[in-house]
Amino acid sequence: MNKVKILVLLLLGAGITNAQEWKGKFEQLGEALPTPNEYRTGSGAPGPEYWQQKADHKISVELNDETQRLDGSETITYYNNSPETLEYLWIQLDQNMRARDSNTPLITPSQIRDNIAVKQAGFLGAFDDYDGGFKLMSVKDASGNDLEYTVNQTMMRIDLPKPLAKGENFTFSIDWWYNVNDRMSNGGRGGYEYFPKDGNYVYTIAQWFPRLAVFDDYEGWQNKQFLGRGEFALTFGDYEVDITVPADHIVASTGMLQNPEEVLTDKELERYNLAMTTFDKPVIIVTEDEAKKKEKSRSKQKATWKFKADMVRDFAFATSRKFIWDAQAVKVGDKTPLAMSFYPKEGNPLWEEESTKAVKNTLEVYSKYTIDYPYPVAISVHAASIGMEYPMICFNFGRPDEKGNYTDRTKYGMIGVIVHEVGHNYFPMIINSDERQWTWMDEGINSFVQHRTQVERYPNFPHRRGPADKIVPYMKGDKRFIRPIMTNSENIIQFGNNAYGKPATALNILRETIMGPELFDKAFKTYSERWAFKHPKPADFFRTMEDASGVDLDWFWKGWFYTVDHVDIAVDKVKWFKVKQEEVELEGQVTAEKGALAAGDAEGEATDFSGGPDYFNLNETPERAYREFKGRLDDKAIMAKLVDKNYYQITFKNKGGLVMPIILEFTFKDGTREMVKVPAEIWRFNEEEVTKVFSFDKEVTNIILDPNLETADTYLEDNTFPRVNAESRFDKFNKK
Repeated sequence: MNKVKILVLLLLGAGITNAQEWKGKFEQLGEALPTPNEYRTGSGAPGPEYWQQKADHKISVELNDETQRLDGSETITYYNNSPETLEYLWIQLDQNMRARDSNTPLITPSQIRDNIAVKQAGFLGAFDDYDGGFKLMSVKDASGNDLEYTVNQTMMRIDLPKPLAKGENFTFSIDWWYNVNDRMSNGGRGGYEYFPKDGNYVYTIAQWFPRLAVFDDYEGWQNKQFLGRGEFALTFGDYEVDITVPADHIVASTGMLQNPEEVLTDKELERYNLAMTTFDKPVIIVTEDEAKKKEKSRSKQKATWKFKADMVRDFAFATSRKFIWDAQAVKVGDKTPLAMSFYPKEGNPLWEEESTKAVKNTLEVYSKYTIDYPYPVAISVHAASIGMEYPMICFNFGRPDEKGNYTDRTKYGMIGVIVHEVGHNYFPMIINSDERQWTWMDEGINSFVQHRTQVERYPNFPHRRGPADKIVPYMKGDKRFIRPIMTNSENIIQFGNNAYGKPATALNILRETIMGPELFDKAFKTYSERWAFKHPKPADFFRTMEDASGVDLDWFWKGWFYTVDHVDIAVDKVKWFKVKQEEVELEGQVTAEKGALAAGDAEGEATDFSGGPDYFNLNETPERAYREFKGRLDDKAIMAKLVDKNYYQITFKNKGGLVMPIILEFTFKDGTREMVKVPAEIWRFNEEEVTKVFSFDKEVTNIILDPNLETADTYLEDNTFPRVNAESRFDKFNKK
């Protein structure tokens, strides 16, 4: 056995031994992801035995505009499609987060400062007079018999009279009421806003009815308590909802209005029907003047608005006599959903100008990247200081001053929140992830597509989340106050950056820099199509993006989603070489030696190109290198091809720990430039330092790493050669 074979075997042996201990950045994610099975495959698709539960609701609810009390009665039919037999059901009682015995205030840290605004004094007991939480009046089966139940904070267990086997369903009813909260003093996703000048309310009603928890193949019952931050894991179902309000109210709701002729005036009905076939601009269904008149009416009569919604995971509504209402049809595939906005006069003129347009833009762009919008309506409701989403309806901030004036910041802030919240129709209302566990799967993914919408429809939009450079301050922050993206919602520190900004940036980098738009878009659309109206988990997203693109991304998921590493790659050393030519051998060697000393720093390393190149020998191929091959290279011809080229040997250091592609811009002596992108796999053998040689016909004068700020590199000062003021260099070369 020759020495070469012995060396190879020794190296392989060492590799096998070290592989059992080494956990590098390019190790596959296999161990961290759940084992594929018949429910969820290794490709990231639903398996042949995939199943999910269903919960249909028939609800009657009445709002008392005098006492701000909501009374409801619901009948739920729960379908057990799982292979398991169930002995009890878990119901979510989200309003109990506001009950007087709630754990939420107890687990929320608080401290007294020198100065505390009254509105922020809730933890001192300032608003203890509010009696929140569900008041359960009855829980009965279909025959009217009482069901045994146990309330555990925001969850309720209902014990079934007999076990519910696969393929069976169970029908039961719940009657309840609760006091609607004042969002100005008590906060909350749902509640009311009071307008003292005209004495009216805008109600945005959410988490308002007891609803089924998710039971799935992944963890059985998802019965984590609702503490206020981690949002919702919900079961799809069909809804029929009757909403009784004062007769002068206008109601915006999940679902399609079933009785417009009963609740609208003749003028309103005519405009409503016109809006269904108007595509160029919104039709005003209730004008501002008409809304102002209603503000003074105070009808004592009641009206019941009937809505129907199929295959939704939740249901919300808004109601007020203050609402202006506009709508227009949107062409999405073979469907024409209505984009609609409801807003009090305090939102104008901004809302009339921008809201429904933003809804339309969102439906069109999101449909391009995911699936065609499947629901009949998409609604934006104006509510102060909030952005919150539900199927087909969302509540959004953005209010001009009392004279109707607004700044660009207010305008773009409003457009951004509308795009984001309407976009939530896709993530998680259709592609139904578990928000209680993984906030990034809805907020982060949605923020990414929001960024795409803003880029494509609002050229002057001041982007906040998505571009790589925007996440830099967070990424280079104190690691004690940063958590991996793969952290449960309730345990995240710096919630907005972690769950919105960082995953949105990661996906934007993945699209623009790692995969390229074509591959990314195909894979992302595949994920959306596979998991529409289903319950995806993180592994399903990771696996689908790889499966549908043919790109190994485990290193990317590990670095961006499982660690708190940051990007900081440095251009550490640069050496310029040319091939030594025989006729100038002595002269060239002397020049190179002098140049290296003249341009060297304290350690003798070159800091610019003024010393000229070093030279290396290019020798004829020795006979032993051919081994068994009979053919021979034309060494002279190859030498002639390489002799006049310039070679630049660059050493890069990974200081931040997060491996990324190396993107370089070379500027040549004649002023031209060339971009070179080295894939991240260059780091696979050494995650801390790599050296690579680049060759050009022309001489290089400047080298910039990440010239367009694509990778979220946190320290720019070491991204250039020769070393100059990095900020001014990036100002000059940055193409944004």
